[in-house]
Amino acid sequence: MSGPSAEAPPADLSHAGAVVDKAIEYMVGQNIGSLAIASALLGGALGLLARSVSEDAIAQILQNALASVRSGELRQMSGQPPKAG
Repeated sequence: MSGPSAEAPPADLSHAGAVVDKAIEYMVGQNIGSLAIASALLGGALGLLARSVSEDAIAQILQNALASVRSGELRQMSGQPPKAG
């Protein structure tokens, strides 16, 4: 079987993630608020998606993200305990 495994992301994804991490680190160092940083990154990501995939694909990506929020998966990934709800 060829292609990357589920455990090893493609090299360009790892590289892009590292660049985004550095950009976030820089913005935090510039005393830009977390909400502003996250909103700008989300807006940029949505703009890039709009140039790359259909609206239906974007909607599915957002539905998956919303499901992760509702399930508490994002909090678990960040090391925070799930909020009671």
